[in-house]
Amino acid sequence: MTTYSAYSNTGSKILYKDKKRWFWLLSSIFPLQAIAGIYGHHITGNQLWLLLPLIFIYILAPLLDFILEEDTNNPPEEVTLLLNSDSYYRILTYIAVPMHFIGLIAAAWWISTNQLDWWGYLSLSIVAGNISGLGINTGHELGHKKGKFEKNLAKLVLAVPFYGHFTIDHNQGHHREVATPMDGSSSRMGESFYAFVCREIPAAITRSFGTENIRLQRRKQDFLCFDNQILQSYVISTILQGSIIVIFGLKIIPFLFIHNIFAWLQLSSANYIEHYGLLRQKDELDHYERCKPHHSWNSNHVFSNLVLFHLQRHSDHHTHPTRRYQSLRNYDDLPSLPNGYLGCYLIAYIPWLWFYIMDKKLLKLSHINGDLRKINIHPAKKLTLMNKYQQT
Repeated sequence: MTTYSAYSNTGSKILYKDKKRWFWLLSSIFPLQAIAGIYGHHITGNQLWLLLPLIFIYILAPLLDFILEEDTNNPPEEVTLLLNSDSYYRILTYIAVPMHFIGLIAAAWWISTNQLDWWGYLSLSIVAGNISGLGINTGHELGHKKGKFEKNLAKLVLAVPFYGHFTIDHNQGHHREVATPMDGSSSRMGESFYAFVCREIPAAITRSFGTENIRLQRRKQDFLCFDNQILQSYVISTILQGSIIVIFGLKIIPFLFIHNIFAWLQLSSANYIEHYGLLRQKDELDHYERCKPHHSWNSNHVFSNLVLFHLQRHSDHHTHPTRRYQSLRNYDDLPSLPNGYLGCYLIAYIPWLWFYIMDKKLLKLSHINGDLRKINIHPAKKLTLMNKYQQT
């Protein structure tokens, strides 16, 4: 196991080993889980095997997160540069990119070459979409980096779920407006997941196109040009999914439609739980304060962090956006989710259960202390919530 050494400000030597080093491989191979269901169907003929990835994602993974202790270990700040420069961790994100292509093509091939019942067809389509949605997470990790190679890989992997506008919207929109009422990707207290989706997806597209258009205008270029960062990814998406239709036939069109919808919903699921109800306060000049760790919901649950490139240490990510996944840190007194992301997705899909669990957690946060004025509230539910918690 690689040992990183550095010296503290006092001159003492610091040694650090990443005990999860080899477990990060799970993030690279996680996109292949549809193939496990396909193999089970192949050897048994039972289409129930196609549901295996859904059972794993929404039942087994949350159970593992519940059973395993949370990992609050932090790499020392002194070794962060060494961790970030270790090519092993970067290679794992590179490996994940073709895995998403393989997962999509394998699912399309299986659907086109087998007579599946309607529910088997639907199940595999949803599974493929969920897995491609994880590709947005891979694109998230790569798209935050400064190198051209990694940014191009982000465009490539975001082409699988046809979500090429993500990097621009996320980096230049969400990170700027996070935890404010202006941000379409920050959910509000009292806002259901389904209401959030209807607001977030159109807002992300509109914001990203507007941002890219401004950039191109500054360069005196038309929006429809080769230099358009969004359209570059969309072209790859069109070629990829167009080729799948040509190769596997028109029968595959409903599969791709369902796949794309559920891939997008995976991102919406993450966005919904990451900043629910959290609000940056304004200073005396009416400017929002800088984003701090307590403006994101965090999760140190081990298993789901290992399969999501540490996405769940979201508080440090928003504090240090370019920091690589292996170096993300935990902080004391953070807003903490009750389970890993995968388990929280399932809770979010049941609005009354989500509100029951999360509204209480939100109000109990030390920096909020029950004050609804310090919460990002859904306007349509503001009066109801104020009456419920007896505030004026």
